[in-house]
Amino acid sequence: MPSPRTNDASAATARPLIGVGEVRHARLRPHRHAFSYPAFYWMLPLRALRTRPEAVVRRGRFGWASFDDRDHGDGRADCLAWFDELLVREGVTDADGEVWLHCLPRMLGHVFKPVSFWFAHRADGSLAAILAEVNNTFGERHCYLLTGPKLGWGQELQATKVFHVSPFCRTEGRYRFRFMRTDQRQVVRVDLDGTDGPLITTSISGHLQPLTAASLRTTLWRLPLQSLAVVARIHWHALQLWWRGVPFNRKPEPPAQTVSTGSPTRLSEPAA
Repeated sequence: MPSPRTNDASAATARPLIGVGEVRHARLRPHRHAFSYPAFYWMLPLRALRTRPEAVVRRGRFGWASFDDRDHGDGRADCLAWFDELLVREGVTDADGEVWLHCLPRMLGHVFKPVSFWFAHRADGSLAAILAEVNNTFGERHCYLLTGPKLGWGQELQATKVFHVSPFCRTEGRYRFRFMRTDQRQVVRVDLDGTDGPLITTSISGHLQPLTAASLRTTLWRLPLQSLAVVARIHWHALQLWWRGVPFNRKPEPPAQTVSTGSPTRLSEPAA
């Protein structure tokens, strides 16, 4: 597989990838609660798929694992068109390279995507913008747009939390994002700081390989019902937090705007 910088520059050569790894989550207070579980996700080069569809993706079709554009953005049949319009509206006009979508596939027609990540590249392969697309279990969606002149892999990006996700977290504080990628591995870290300091740490990691019928079959043999398991785990861990007396917060109204702009609030130098 080419390096992250070169594989994003040409929609003519980009091919879908599958990342197989794990999700880690830890709540730090008032009671520590941590878990990890195996998981997989897809990395889809949407510009390449527009001109050269891949049968293994089963786009818009039913299958054990498939992709449906309507699960993203404003629900239209072409989610890339929505994303391109969003970027132009928010002043990002140089994302003329590949657009990679990190997402969970549908499983037997069912899906719940807690978060998907869009990586928009310039023609030279550099990052022009990253979008974190967040869904909650109430059927609501909000996007955090991360931009900046020094945007790149390994840097800490920050955004103010404005969208309700869990009743055990107030809609306040800030997210700290860090995206790391090599030829064979990708790691996404999303940490939440409350008003009293760090509250939650989360990471999604995966070893990357071409998404083929063989690699998908092997992964599905290990994780055949991932989509249903995601929903089941959310409710199971919510029950444990409630049982331990973690304060429960009522859901506020969602923000009027579906995209938070002006993020990140700060860019730091890449970690050594």
